[in-house]
Amino acid sequence: MFWLLLLSSYLIGSVPTALIVGKLLFGVDIREHGSKNPGATNTLRVLGKKSAVFVLIIDLVKGALAAYLPIYFHLDVEPLYFGLIAVVGHCFPIFAGFRGGKAIATTAGALLVANLPLFIVSYLTFFLVIFLTKYVFWGSISVGLSMLAFAFISPKLELELIFLFFSLLLIYLHRSNIRNFILGIEPKINDKTLINDRIPPKNSGI
Repeated sequence: MFWLLLLSSYLIGSVPTALIVGKLLFGVDIREHGSKNPGATNTLRVLGKKSAVFVLIIDLVKGALAAYLPIYFHLDVEPLYFGLIAVVGHCFPIFAGFRGGKAIATTAGALLVANLPLFIVSYLTFFLVIFLTKYVFWGSISVGLSMLAFAFISPKLELELIFLFFSLLLIYLHRSNIRNFILGIEPKINDKTLINDRIPPKNSGI
């Protein structure tokens, strides 16, 4: 049952929400537009608010559902393991050629179910860093680092090594953003030119 639920968690995470929305409603592969990331932030940038909210909710649900699996089946296992496996599926989805998103929404869903205090700490940090820097990618990377710091401080959460690898994964996933930042071409969240990446839906009435 343990391994079956881990596999299920990966497959749940592998559902490429932004890719599906982009192809069905807009006729595009979102991985070829904007930041080229199939996540909620790039969906907002390229496809608009309604699509972004939908992608955000579904990606949150993916992480939450995976984290809830061991609880539902009464397994004596840390639920966060399953949530993080869903995050791996989101980042490297088997249903989308292993070209996925950057983990933030699905991680939030997993933490909501598995560890609410850790969710609060991580995503308060996320929004604070974005507010201070105006860069989403720094906020995203801060999620992993805050989780790691929380694990070191908490006497009950012995997941330091896992969160260290997760932090390194986030840095790897945002390597293009880091490179663009160094080159001075990474757009800030309030960059007015981002509107130029917006794509109209196939049906203008949507």
